[in-house]
Amino acid sequence: MIYRELGKTGMKLSAIGFGASSLGGVFHDFQEANGIEAVFAAIDAGVNFIDVSPYYGYYKAETVLGKALKDIPRDKFFLSTKVGRYGEDGHNTWDYSAERVTRSVYESMERLHIDYVDLINVHDIEFSDLEQVANETLPALVKLREEGVVKHVGITDLQLENLKWMVEHVPAGTVESVLNFCHYCLNDDKLVDFLDFFEERGIGVINASPFSMGLLTQRGVPAWHPAPEALVEACRRAAAHCAAKDYPIEKLAMQFSLQNPRIASTLFSTTKPENLRKNVAYMDEPIDLQLVQEVREIIGDQFRVSWSNT
Repeated sequence: MIYRELGKTGMKLSAIGFGASSLGGVFHDFQEANGIEAVFAAIDAGVNFIDVSPYYGYYKAETVLGKALKDIPRDKFFLSTKVGRYGEDGHNTWDYSAERVTRSVYESMERLHIDYVDLINVHDIEFSDLEQVANETLPALVKLREEGVVKHVGITDLQLENLKWMVEHVPAGTVESVLNFCHYCLNDDKLVDFLDFFEERGIGVINASPFSMGLLTQRGVPAWHPAPEALVEACRRAAAHCAAKDYPIEKLAMQFSLQNPRIASTLFSTTKPENLRKNVAYMDEPIDLQLVQEVREIIGDQFRVSWSNT
């Protein structure tokens, strides 16, 4: 396993991180025992970074993950969870107030069976009033950092411009890391344009969704995927091309997302232990750069075409 330092936090994260969204049944139903076994398999494979949120499965992901973590030594993993985005009974809710996010941290620690959080993130700031996050949410988390309840503070969003704006509008050192998804993968590498900005400020970068939420898979996207149809079709053709070369697009996508040393960790989510081990093994194989170029040509004018979460 490759380990890379996250900004100036001192945390050396595994290049592959375990994204626990699947433990909330976000993508499909699963057997809880298999999901817990996938967490154990990740630790056994050298994965030391685990990311979750109370939003995933409306608290279910944290609850299931907590069942695994109570049997794993605390020095074996760095744990990231989030505040601001929640939900219940099938309805999304958001609350970025100081009172709610502070209470949320303690609730998460109880579900996760931990007594501190390595990295606390403000979740999907595009859904927030950015001024409130800058002036209320983040100061509340900084207070918890000063008290030792959390070790480090970060922000997450699909929109890179929002992450940059937030860093520019809070005191230096407030934000220690950013988590962005679907912008460092085979069909979209926009994150590269922002790396200098974050690095100059000592801010670590975490990438998520190397498969672009299912675009870069043989199975294809779920019905709820927000990508425009032209992009979906381009990625479908790219997946078929890789399959014809006997080189699954999932393998190429994972290898591509892991190869940039400027990105501390790339989050990958699964509830299947064998799937976890397979993707970790991809790291040890050389990437087919010619195939990357062919995929880029197939995606064509849909390269860097994105969407809004809101």
